[in-house]
Amino acid sequence: MRFAHAQKLTVLALALAAPTSLFADFSYQESTQVTGGSMLSMMKMAGAFSSRARKMGEPVITTIYLKDNRLARVSADTTEIIDLDKETITQIDNEKRTYSVETFQQMRDQMAKAQKDAEKQQAAHPAPKADPDADKVQMNYEVHVRQTGVEKQVSGLATKEAIMTMMMNATDKKSQQTGTMAITNDMWMVPEIPGYAEVSAFYMRMATKMGSMGSRAGGGMDMSGMFAANPGAAQGMADMVKEMQKLKGVPVMTVMRMGTTTDGKPLPAASEAPLPPDSAGNAPSGGDMAKQGLAGALSSHFGLGGFGKKKEQDTPPPGGDAGGKPTTSAILMESQSKSSNFSGAPIDASHFEVPAGYKLLQR
Repeated sequence: MRFAHAQKLTVLALALAAPTSLFADFSYQESTQVTGGSMLSMMKMAGAFSSRARKMGEPVITTIYLKDNRLARVSADTTEIIDLDKETITQIDNEKRTYSVETFQQMRDQMAKAQKDAEKQQAAHPAPKADPDADKVQMNYEVHVRQTGVEKQVSGLATKEAIMTMMMNATDKKSQQTGTMAITNDMWMVPEIPGYAEVSAFYMRMATKMGSMGSRAGGGMDMSGMFAANPGAAQGMADMVKEMQKLKGVPVMTVMRMGTTTDGKPLPAASEAPLPPDSAGNAPSGGDMAKQGLAGALSSHFGLGGFGKKKEQDTPPPGGDAGGKPTTSAILMESQSKSSNFSGAPIDASHFEVPAGYKLLQR
């Protein structure tokens, strides 16, 4: 699984880049793997028809190389090269022996066009009148960071645990039933890794090149509409920024869980409640999701019947723990990311070049 695109969308207010001659070489390895949850079970079932799905639970090893104003993310199947001087992103498919090049300006143009097309579509097809039941649902967002004080060795480094929980809570005002979409990040952090600051500085320079976006993402997509449509989202974002300031250092390993809860509590962290061998647990099955869609499956699983609408029947949610007590949370996906082999040794420029014989795909 690739997370580089999430970093591209980060919005930061930054100073101008320093001269390239001051940049130091830096490299490290990153291992990411989907380790559990009902989505993994669903992908395993799909593996009978797709080779890509069969690889879903396998670790992906990526080596990150940083030299001057270039960063490359190299894995067995794909390579991504970001060149800030040329303002390009090169995507290489090592299996098909092809590559494509996109400029920062092309990315900005695509985002601007997508926004204009969306505005035209909205003008041509005005949204229907608001659902009278919509105001029956109250939304709020919660973000918390806590330091557990637990220590352990990760990648040969002494780390301390920090747990960040994020929840989007929806409450039916009439029935007072509550459902929560939740993310829990169990992070093992070190105060500092010599040279790692170069990576953060690189993405800061990239954000500056892409342009300051304020309430925008991806170089032109205005997010103010999302905040307007979701009261509390803007405050939730502000709370997240405030809470993340409590995180001191660099995460060497992160175990991320995404799922749902019905008791208003966050998903338990991986260190506090390890998944059983059958990590799908009592979450909705892949078959259920395929038939009903994700939202429908979750609603059915927890007996909510859809916020703001009358339930057709009052039946307890299926599943439970060993004692028969209904479960209050479901983990859709658990993934682990671990960094290692940090090095400040000189990096060969060949890591930032397209291999000979690869075919350029025109965009």
